[in-house]
Amino acid sequence: MADVNRGSRPLSPHLQIYRPQITSVMSILHRITGVALTFGAVLVVWWFLAAASGPGYFAFVDGLLTSWIGTLIMIGSLWALCYHLCNGIRHLWWDTGRGFELDAVTRSGQIATGASVVLTLIVLILA
Repeated sequence: MADVNRGSRPLSPHLQIYRPQITSVMSILHRITGVALTFGAVLVVWWFLAAASGPGYFAFVDGLLTSWIGTLIMIGSLWALCYHLCNGIRHLWWDTGRGFELDAVTRSGQIATGASVVLTLIVLILA
């Protein structure tokens, strides 16, 4: 039953012509931000442990986390949290059986993405 030509057939969907859709991009981003949140949580726990360890080590860790690269990582972690939250609310909406029309799915994806950026900016301004 093995097909002799099986190895020469194109993948489905054909990767050279596949155009990513907002739903697939948002699904991948949701998974990536979930992993990124783990990294951000490790940094926060490291900061708390440094605070409990003593002033010298805390100054070292705080200096790393407040440097330009640390600030950039923290802003990225904040956006990942906001995106994951907004997209999670979108998934909860879907759990009620609503919003599965193609235009509603696209619109809710745009709203979730925009809301994550707005929430990130609000937190940065207020913090």
